[in-house]
Amino acid sequence: MSKAYKDAGVDIEAGYEVVKRIKGHVKRTHRKGVLGSIGGFGGLFSLPQSYKEPILVSGTDGVGTKLLVALQLGKHRSVGIDLVAMCVNDIATLGAEPLFFLDYFATGKLSPQVTEEVVAGIADGCVLANAALIGGETAELPGMYAPGHYDLAGFCVGVVEKSKMIDGSNISVGDILVGLPSSGLHSNGYSLARKICADLDWSHDYGWGRSLGETLLEPTKIYVAAAQSLVSSFGAKGLAHITGGGLIENIPRMLPEDLGVSIDESTWPKLPIFEFLKERGGLTPEDMRSTFNGGVGFVAALSPERAEEAALHLGGFLIGEVVDSAGITFR
Repeated sequence: MSKAYKDAGVDIEAGYEVVKRIKGHVKRTHRKGVLGSIGGFGGLFSLPQSYKEPILVSGTDGVGTKLLVALQLGKHRSVGIDLVAMCVNDIATLGAEPLFFLDYFATGKLSPQVTEEVVAGIADGCVLANAALIGGETAELPGMYAPGHYDLAGFCVGVVEKSKMIDGSNISVGDILVGLPSSGLHSNGYSLARKICADLDWSHDYGWGRSLGETLLEPTKIYVAAAQSLVSSFGAKGLAHITGGGLIENIPRMLPEDLGVSIDESTWPKLPIFEFLKERGGLTPEDMRSTFNGGVGFVAALSPERAEEAALHLGGFLIGEVVDSAGITFR
């Protein structure tokens, strides 16, 4: 390899080692439709023939400053799951089936061990979402990142039958909102959470049965299977992934412009981490609602006749209803 390039901070041999390490992780994500293998200039995937009018649905996202939690704890696998979840959950709101995923990993100095750990997590997420990991990019960029730091971006493509696409246009007054529980903060609000917890011992158990660090690093739940069930078995009219901006920002995204929702916050149990952050950070209810998911990671609008059955089947909660005035109110 070029000694001059290595002296400039780019270790090509480390890049080769990464490719060698991740091949097995990539292989276990393969599903019907995958063509070829990693290492080429492009990933190949054959569109399923079962679709009459296939509509491709794409999504992209990152993990944000939750990566700094992984760095502080020296645990990197779960953020790979987060990366997949943030992308596939978004496209699932349109009723799409994820097909394949690609990732971008950038760092100042490549660590094959850390990179493999992250990609192993990405593969874990892809298996959970039934999406094939068919490509990616590992970039070593000296001078761009602080020592040990890295950034991630993910990209997914899915497909939905045109006639079965979920766009919220059929939502009407009186429809019931079913909320599915989150696993924790997921991948949002970490700049605030890290600020609140900066001077704490992250190895301490605050009575939750696990440490603060483990609680903060809990990966985002993947809702692909639940979303597909909500559509195919219960006739969901609209779906929302509760990400940045919480319930306030994300539920209205699935509604017709002239409709709103009324939410009863007493209808689902609150995870201890949210009350902990509220009390320690002196946060208002508005702060909490507009920053965190509050314990609900995915929401569906269903007809009153199907909502209770769906909630029981999926372990969700009846959290509110659609009303005839735009906006969102809490009671």
